[in-house]
Formats: sequence, C-alpha cells, structure tokens
Amino acid sequence: MKTVLYPGSFDPFTNGHLDLVVRAGLLFDQVIVAIAVNSQKSPMFTMEERKELIERCCKDIPHVKVVMFHGLLVDAIEQFRAHAVLRGLRAFSDFEYELQMALMNRSLRHSCETIFMTPTQENSFVSSHMVKEVAMLGADFRGYVPPAMVPAIEAKIKAMRGAGK
Repeated sequence: MKTVLYPGSFDPFTNGHLDLVVRAGLLFDQVIVAIAVNSQKSPMFTMEERKELIERCCKDIPHVKVVMFHGLLVDAIEQFRAHAVLRGLRAFSDFEYELQMALMNRSLRHSCETIFMTPTQENSFVSSHMVKEVAMLGADFRGYVPPAMVPAIEAKIKAMRGAGK
C-alpha cells in the first residue's frame, strides 16, 4: 500500500487543501493529513479542533486518515510509514521554500521523497492566512473552505470578537 503524508498547519483547512487530498487519493492508496505545530503561526483552531474539522471535511473520501504530529517531518514519515510527502505549490514563491524543505528532509533521511502538486485554477490563490483575514474582516469566505469549516470559523470569530481580540 502506497501512502503519502500531507503535512501542514491547516488553520483553517481550505478548498485548496481538500482538492489536493482528493487528487492525491487518485495516486496513492492512503493519504495521511498530518497536522503539524508551526511555532511561527498563531492558530485560530487548536490541533484537536483542526483534526476533528478535517475529519468532517474528508469523511466521504476513502482512505484518508487525519493525524497530529510534533517534531521533524522525517520522523513523522517513518512513524506513519509514508512513502512520500505531498506539498502544494500555488506560486513560484512557494517552490523556493518547498524545494529547500524537500532537500533538507532528504538530507536528514535519504529515502524521503517529496511530491509537488499544483492547485486547480479556482484554488490557486487560496491560503489559510487569506481565508482567516477575509473572514475576520467580515467578508464572505464560504467559497474558499469546505462547508464543514464554515460554522466553525464563524463561531471562532464570534468568540474572538466577544473576548475583545
């Protein structure tokens, strides 16, 4: 069974993420969505919330597993017995960073292969950061996230506003 590990912070999980999960499922026997800690980001959702939400978003997609991990990606690859890492590339600027990460991972573990996929045209500009910003500013963000994400984002924004954030 060929398994691909799709790591990210997924905060929030977008239609672009979902698109890659669906398309990777056509190429691999199992897709593991691996929620990682990113110390450079301030998350809207806890890791546990993200796990539950992504599971809801992917419930109808066969052979998808959602996990959480801390530490090095190469250790997660070994832990979850993945054959490759999946990374999305929206723009050329993404490629430079992702190439560096892929090379570092391969230098740490020679068997670590990275598969790059480009988004569909309608998802080519969508990022979690942009979705959060659009939602926080009160614009309609629903077209950029799976339906299961909408009430969760709305509730989180309402709670944040109520807390004076």
